[in-house]
Amino acid sequence: MFQKNFYWGAATASYQIEGAWKEDGKGLSVWDVVSNETDFVFERQTGNIACDHYNRYEKDVEIMKEIGLKAYRLSFSWPRILPEGTGRTNQKGLDFYDRLIECLLENNIEPFVTLFHWDYPWELFLKGGWMNPDSPKWFEEYAHLVAERFVDRIKYWITLNEPQCFIVLGHLDGSHAPALKLPLRAIFMAMHNSFLAHGLAVRAIKSVDSKAKVGYAPVGTTFYPKNGTSKEIEFAKKLMFGKSDESLWNVAWWLDPVFFGKYPEEGVKKYEKYMPEITADDMAILSQPLDFFGCNIYYGIPVEEKDGELLCDKSPVGSPKTDMNWPVTPEVLYWGPRFFYERYKKPIVITENGVALKDWVMDDGKVHDTARIDFLSRYLKNLRKAAAEGVEIDGYFVWSIMDNFEWAHGYEKRFGLVYIDYESQNRIIKDSGYWYKKVIETNGKDLSY
Repeated sequence: MFQKNFYWGAATASYQIEGAWKEDGKGLSVWDVVSNETDFVFERQTGNIACDHYNRYEKDVEIMKEIGLKAYRLSFSWPRILPEGTGRTNQKGLDFYDRLIECLLENNIEPFVTLFHWDYPWELFLKGGWMNPDSPKWFEEYAHLVAERFVDRIKYWITLNEPQCFIVLGHLDGSHAPALKLPLRAIFMAMHNSFLAHGLAVRAIKSVDSKAKVGYAPVGTTFYPKNGTSKEIEFAKKLMFGKSDESLWNVAWWLDPVFFGKYPEEGVKKYEKYMPEITADDMAILSQPLDFFGCNIYYGIPVEEKDGELLCDKSPVGSPKTDMNWPVTPEVLYWGPRFFYERYKKPIVITENGVALKDWVMDDGKVHDTARIDFLSRYLKNLRKAAAEGVEIDGYFVWSIMDNFEWAHGYEKRFGLVYIDYESQNRIIKDSGYWYKKVIETNGKDLSY
């Protein structure tokens, strides 16, 4: 069973839901510019309005309360607070987050705040963004500002969400904003600067509130043993944390520096000529002690022993896929937390897990998303098993509380427990939302449907 004080929650990101892209003094982000000035996003859709959460947050918190959330993971929009990224503060932006946080606390919903969920200030991007050696200091300034502002109300902080995505997808293959395709030398500079930014942010928050709980939320390819044999387990770990074909997506590359204060030796040997000069002081800064490990886990890759040979197993023809074309692999929510906990020895918070489906409002005016309920039930059974076997798991956040702007996919993909009609901004709690309410009420004991 899950612990008594388990945080049952749901998650969002500022750009994906807030809208109000030019309201009340907000500055531009890279996503604002890319979505408005290019055909980068599906059907040239933008986050200009999104779910209009900026103006409808009270209704949204009311829905969270109805579902029974114990916690809500949100992100602050850096350019809403600091329009140029540094220097001048936008009071109206801070006031919005004041109102939102107060509303959550009044409804007994614990805020988990992510400092950066990809909406990088455009003005700082024009100065080089993550490639600029001053970028860690820019982030530190922002972190210190919001820590001081919310020290009396926010206990849980997450520095960066999925640096693999905003560095690799945003700067190497160009599939996310700012849609760049840079050489590897620039990529490694950006990567290292993002780690330094993380470390300085942790230090800034802790300097304001030594009791604050601070974590980090990466993502990566999770391998798991198909049959659970000892050889499969060791092979899965080797692929997750050792050398793999997906080197820049490799889990250890994005975690070992933060948790162990060193880059993986195999990676250093392979990419030494591309890496910036790294000092001992750098490593001390970026490996600040953390209170929890935020796991974003959606699917994994099975490994299997066949005829004495260990292989990455391919999904059988016709096996289930989500609307993101991701395989349905519930086992990953057992093996992923287990592997991460064994290696990094930090309490686990599942900061994202969920499924995109082809949802629509049916003739009875409701959204019957049975497949999402099945997905969440199967995954949570595996998470419960991990907890029962001693993995320290402090919380679980569904992605997402509501349908939203799904980055380059625009509004085509629906992940929410709540259906959003983007034309009318009407909200409808899906069947999965009411099912999740029961899960929360029973602390994960009842996962039936």
